[in-house]
Amino acid sequence: MLPLEAVPNFSEGRDRATIDAIGEALAAPARLLDVHSDEDHNRSVYTLVGRESELVEALLAGVACARERIDLRRHEGAHPRIGAADVVPVVPIVGTDAARARAAALELARRLGEEQALPVFLYAGLAPGRGPAFFRRGGPEELQRRIDAGELLPDFGPLRLDERAGGVIVGSRPPLIAFNVNLEGDDLDAARQVARAVRERDGGFPGVRALGLRLPRAGHVQVSLNIEDWRRSALHEVVAAVQREATERGLRVRGAELVGLLPAGAAVAAAGSLLGVAGLDPSHVLELRLLGE
Repeated sequence: MLPLEAVPNFSEGRDRATIDAIGEALAAPARLLDVHSDEDHNRSVYTLVGRESELVEALLAGVACARERIDLRRHEGAHPRIGAADVVPVVPIVGTDAARARAAALELARRLGEEQALPVFLYAGLAPGRGPAFFRRGGPEELQRRIDAGELLPDFGPLRLDERAGGVIVGSRPPLIAFNVNLEGDDLDAARQVARAVRERDGGFPGVRALGLRLPRAGHVQVSLNIEDWRRSALHEVVAAVQREATERGLRVRGAELVGLLPAGAAVAAAGSLLGVAGLDPSHVLELRLLGE
């Protein structure tokens, strides 16, 4: 049986002591594979794997650590957020483990509400049709207003956001690709236009979410992408479209970065396109065949 994956996002990307402390808390019960921190986003994305019980205990420990060390009232960053532990997805590495991922995420959500008294909001596999953006729009203040007005309620935990830690968005979802394309200059409006051109809600690629952001510390703008279904919207095709749209607006691509880990199938598809090999897929990769993928 393969392990499950979790990719929690915490609202700290600058304080190395806090980033490391959260990593240590997560790594005690589970296996921590990767940490991606960004000072402008002021956010860190951790990738860990383990059995259901290991992941739940690891994530409870990580959220508790973040709650102690992160004060959302003083948080500044380019990325939208509603909590110190902002979004915590549990991910099945293979589709047949989707039910295991949902069960683990639901157990985590329940215990976060009961044991840590944090408002918990379900999304994706636990609340189809709701993504993180549904809760993040307007930030914590707007989210609390919506709760007070009865427009939405936490699925677990109290009706008041924690004044320091906010709330937590918990769910299960398939593997996705988080990928940023950096553009030279400071033209935020143009970066937002590029994001609109490629994201699904504005007529772009299916399953693609995108934001145009200004990164003052790095000194450029960025198109931040989530590719939720890389089989329907290939990474290399989305990146090519971003490059094309940027060029049309007079922007130069200065590089790209992967946030977290990449599904092997997406890398194989990109390699097949680059090499001109038709039908190249994971079944043609030696190591994946040996692993039974």
